[in-house]
This record gives sequence, C-alpha cells and structure tokens, in this order.
Amino acid sequence: MTEDNCVIVGASHAGTTLALQLRREGWRGKIQLISAEHELPYHRPPLSKDLLSGAKTLDGIRLRPAQVFVDNDVDLLLGTRVEKIDTASHLVRLADGRELKYDKLALCTGATVRKLSLGQSLDHIFTIRSHADTATLASHIEPGKKAIVIGAGYIGLEAAAVLASKGLQLTVLEMAERVLQRVTSTTMSTYMIQLHRQHGVNIVTSAAVVDIQGAAAVEKVVCADGKEYQADFLVVGIGVDPETELAKAAGLEIDDGIVVDEFARSSCTDVYAAGDCTVHPSLIYDRRIRLESVQNANDQGRVVAANICGKQIAYDAVPWFWSDQYDIKLQMVGLNAGYDEVVCRGDSSNHDGSGFALFYLKDSVLIAADCVSRPKEFVVAKHLVKNRIRLAASVLQDEAIEPVNFAP
Repeated sequence: MTEDNCVIVGASHAGTTLALQLRREGWRGKIQLISAEHELPYHRPPLSKDLLSGAKTLDGIRLRPAQVFVDNDVDLLLGTRVEKIDTASHLVRLADGRELKYDKLALCTGATVRKLSLGQSLDHIFTIRSHADTATLASHIEPGKKAIVIGAGYIGLEAAAVLASKGLQLTVLEMAERVLQRVTSTTMSTYMIQLHRQHGVNIVTSAAVVDIQGAAAVEKVVCADGKEYQADFLVVGIGVDPETELAKAAGLEIDDGIVVDEFARSSCTDVYAAGDCTVHPSLIYDRRIRLESVQNANDQGRVVAANICGKQIAYDAVPWFWSDQYDIKLQMVGLNAGYDEVVCRGDSSNHDGSGFALFYLKDSVLIAADCVSRPKEFVVAKHLVKNRIRLAASVLQDEAIEPVNFAP
C-alpha cells in the first residue's frame, strides 16, 4: 500500500474522520482530502447554535488543527472543486484542470441545502449550511428586528431559539400540522411548541408559504390562508438533499443517495462512500436508510477506512442525534417509523425541569427514544435499540427502576 493513493472527496465529518482513521488502520500510501471550502474542516452542528449565537468562533469549532493533517501526512486540498470522476481510468478531474489518480476513492460529499423557489431576487433570505452562511446571517441579528423562520425541523427550531434569545421578534412557519412531524411524536411536538412559545416565539403550523414580497429585500411572507407576516429577514430551514451529482455522472447506483452495501462500498469497484450522501442497509431496521447526522458520518467514515485497508467490517451502528434549544438538550436514539406504542417516562410538560423520555415501541420492541435532559435513558436506549430488546411499558414508565435495569 505504500504506493497507493486514496482520494477523499469532501472534508467535513465523514471525510476528515476517514482520512485520519486510514492512518490508524495502517494505510501507508498517499491520502488526498478535497474540500470545496477554503477553510479547515469544521463542525457543522454549531452553525445553527453556538456559532450563530456568538458563543464560539470558527476557530473554536475546527474538527482538527492544521498540524494534525500535517502530522498524519494528509494532503488537504482546500478551495478545490471536483468536476468529474472517471471510474474506468481511476481518475478524479478537478475544476482547475488537474487530474488525480486514485487506487481507492471515497465520496463524502454530504448534502446540499434546499432553497425556496420564491423570492429568489430578494436579499435577506438565508439558509444555514456553511460557516459563511452563518456569518452573513449573524450580521443581521439586532434586538427588535422581525425575523421569520420557514420550516420547523431541528435546524429551523435551533435558529429560532438563538434569534429569540437575542431579542428578535420571531415567527416560525411550518407547512405540516405540527413541528418535527416527520421525526417525532405528537407528545414531543407539543412540548417543543410550548418551549418556544414560553420564549416568545410565534409558531404557526399548517402554514403554506405562497409568496415572498419586497422591493430589494424581503419585507413580508404571504401564506395560503391569506395571512401576511412582516419580516426584516428570513431563515429557510426546509431540509437538505444528498449531494449525488458526481456519483450519478460517474455511473454509481443512486436511490435518494449513493447506494452502498454493508461495507460502505458503492456499486463501482474501489469506490466507497460515507456520510449524509449515502443510503446503506440497516440490520436493525431491515431496510435501507439515509441518515443526516454527525454520528453516522463519523462511524461510517471509520468503517470505510478499515475496509479500504482490507478489513470486512459491516456498518450497523445505532443512529443517534441531538439538538440544543435554549437550555434544553434533546437527545434521540433510533428511527421511530412504524412505532405502534409511545411510552412516556416522566412529565412530558417538563414543568419541574427534571426532563422526560419518550420510548417508541413496535410489537413491544424498542426502536427509538427521545430524551429531554435524560442522559441515563439516552445511553441505555442505544443498547436496547441495538439489541432489539422487548420491554413492558410498565417498566419504562416506572421511575423507581433505574434505566440500567430496564432489561435483565
């Protein structure tokens, strides 16, 4: 492997983890890590939280210091765009005309933020996907300004929490009947709405945006029911799409992401993929899944590194996520699609601040959990979901039973 070259396209969580793990796995050849951004790789979750609030700077959210890449002999190509991948010739063609020969290729291209088709000619409409996005948005934060967040997913709610905490007048417009409808239960949606309203945020559900109006910059948003909302700026958080253009053009199998097997190999020889851009088989849920999470990016990146180095390690980690809003930490385990029972441990209103946990069961087997300020339940839930443990609702509800004792 001393003469081999591994090219990694994408230098966020998955790509950076993969590059450094390759060295730990014994890769002695070249490693070329390509990033379209000009900055050293950085954490993305703080973009809508600590970076937006000003609690941290860009230097404070770096994935690794520059010296770590030097020490691991990782050639970090910043500000570099890939134009084409030629799998037949094992070549990566860059936008500047250079060609990189690879023996192994890893695609960690992540996802692209969805944008509204409305108001495209207007200023002061923001998304949050890069540090540059956050920096531009942060420059518009002033107490008393009116801001609208379109989309009540995690990114939208996190941004709303920061902006409300900064003294802005906030309205959140959500097209669905409730917030977080795609990923959680009615109980959790109700709690999140109450949490935001307690902090002065106006949350409007079943709100379909049909027009965005203004002169040079946005001034108001019009919904299908005729209601209008004034705004000094908008934050759009309506989700992301997997970045698959390079892979598709190269002939790789695509199905709402780059399709990989249990070893994170794509449909093309010597090409692997990791992170938000992939769809992988899950033994836990017995179907293909695509995850948008740091956990998935890091864990899958490590598996790719091991398998590039000759191992055969199947990727089957339990998905987990988190969200910080105000002084609340929400930790989630698993995917709750298909649940037939929800069990609440604690008071779901969280009036006393002791938190609560929601357990999602399917045929009495735990498949997911949402935990508000309940770290013990969160840790145990990872094990229970992984091992498909069958549990009685009475056990999960009983606060006299420590989470570690949920299963024999």
